[in-house]
Amino acid sequence: MLAGINDRPGSRRASVKRIGVPALGGALGLVAGTYAGQQTGAVVLTVILTFVGLVAGSISAIGPVASAVGTQLLVASAIGAGMPLPEPGWERALAYVAGAGWLLVLRLVLPTPGSLAGDFRFDGERKAVAGVYEAVADLLDAVGGPEAMRRRAALTAALDHAQDALAGPRLRRYASSSAERRLHAQYAAALPLAEAATALAWAGEAVAERASEGPRRLAAAVRGNNHTGPLPAPSRSAPALRALDDALLHAAEVFDQGRGGDLHTRPRTPRDRLRAAFGSAGREYGLRVALCFGASSAVAQALHQGQWYGQHEHWYWLPATAVFLVKPDLGPLASRVLNRAAGTVLGAVVFAGFAAVLPRPEGLIALVALSGALIPVATRHFAAQTAVVTVLVLALVMVGGEPQASMGRIGETLLACAIVLITGHLPMPGQRGGGVRARLAAAGDAAYAYLTHVLDEADAPRIGTPGTPSERRGTPTERPITPSDPRATRWTLRREAYRTLAEARTAISLSAHELPALARHTEGADEVADLLERLVDTTTACAVHLDDTGRLGPEHTERLTALLGELAGQGGRVGLRLPRTRRAG
Repeated sequence: MLAGINDRPGSRRASVKRIGVPALGGALGLVAGTYAGQQTGAVVLTVILTFVGLVAGSISAIGPVASAVGTQLLVASAIGAGMPLPEPGWERALAYVAGAGWLLVLRLVLPTPGSLAGDFRFDGERKAVAGVYEAVADLLDAVGGPEAMRRRAALTAALDHAQDALAGPRLRRYASSSAERRLHAQYAAALPLAEAATALAWAGEAVAERASEGPRRLAAAVRGNNHTGPLPAPSRSAPALRALDDALLHAAEVFDQGRGGDLHTRPRTPRDRLRAAFGSAGREYGLRVALCFGASSAVAQALHQGQWYGQHEHWYWLPATAVFLVKPDLGPLASRVLNRAAGTVLGAVVFAGFAAVLPRPEGLIALVALSGALIPVATRHFAAQTAVVTVLVLALVMVGGEPQASMGRIGETLLACAIVLITGHLPMPGQRGGGVRARLAAAGDAAYAYLTHVLDEADAPRIGTPGTPSERRGTPTERPITPSDPRATRWTLRREAYRTLAEARTAISLSAHELPALARHTEGADEVADLLERLVDTTTACAVHLDDTGRLGPEHTERLTALLGELAGQGGRVGLRLPRTRRAG
């Protein structure tokens, strides 16, 4: 069940990490919770679970997969401690991993819609790369209009998705088949197209409709795994249009004889992950999760000792519910609480109706299968997901021999909602809004690193013999792109700048929808994100202009200077220290 919640649309390779790593965290939590529940008393067990909450909350700040690991670690430790069973902890953990492994095997073996029409191995990857070319075409169609910035954000999301789909775990360091190397090359060929399209959007002058035809044909070629055919050449009347034409020529060559390409990712080191876990975001979230998880565990054990649950010995529901409520990546706190309460009530009522008429155990097993099939659809809304999972869990525990406990689950859920609402708004040590500030600082560092590299390129010696600036630098088709090429480094930095900025935008949006007591701690962060976004867009336009002319234009210099000045002032308002950069001209 928990592995199914972690499954998401995408490539098979990405699903290995997305499903498998959290399952290992859940198995560890199951072992720890089982032995702690068997060997310790209520007070010591509460202390242990509080510490587990601190660790799990801190590592959740590292990223989405780490957040899923933290969730399963907490939920499984609550189940291990609060659901006494005759099996030893290691055997329960083995069964837990086997359940996730079964889903992962199905995910890797079964075909997905559309995969039978092309290469079975790369259905998710191929769709993701094609989505990048389509996003480039959509941005070119929107250049000069009000939708341009939204389309540029959609292009960033498409690039992030394709990068994740292609960069999943593999047995070998490099792509091991010609089809995979070709797909990597096709992704890499989309980066100069995305750069040129972003520069055109920054200039704000509409382009001819035929400019988007080439990327759309490239997208169709990726989906069908075939050749592109003739590509329409755009006008070459401006530096960004010339860059677009050069990028199309390079893509046509890659599609015909691509032999691999760099994914332009900068892997995070263990030091980076530790810095995220022990930074301001990790500390703030770790304390919040520890407080919620520890308090809910203590209350659950007190109710259990007072026999509020009745005759059964299971008290895991309250702390497990608190885990899902305290997760910030599932929506604002107030809406999470309301949706969780509504979903649990609905799920418990629905299950009570089914339990009254279904034969046992066959009918309950069929209900489990039906609920599992609904999980992928229900994940679109937290209340719907809660309702489906509630039905699934109640059916599972009844199959396992526990009597129906719908009313008890509703009461425990409402109590968990109250605990999380109270602890979620308590004052905490240190500065609030640490998660938003940490992601905004990472976006600022990445944006300034990208800008510094482009300014260094402006001072670098030109390539070739004297002539026009474009002749001195060489077009993409004249200069093979290698990992040591300055443009390859530039695209890596550009990808990181846009990715971290998108993550900051998501965190800011969630914080802005919190209740005023929490939202006020991140006021002004969206203005800083706007400035950083404009800075990265301007830097991209500068890079394209430099490739064509060899120097920055007056408009680029003025825009960069103005943006850096605004960032210096706005960053201070939200307590953010941005790195310094040298002159922009």
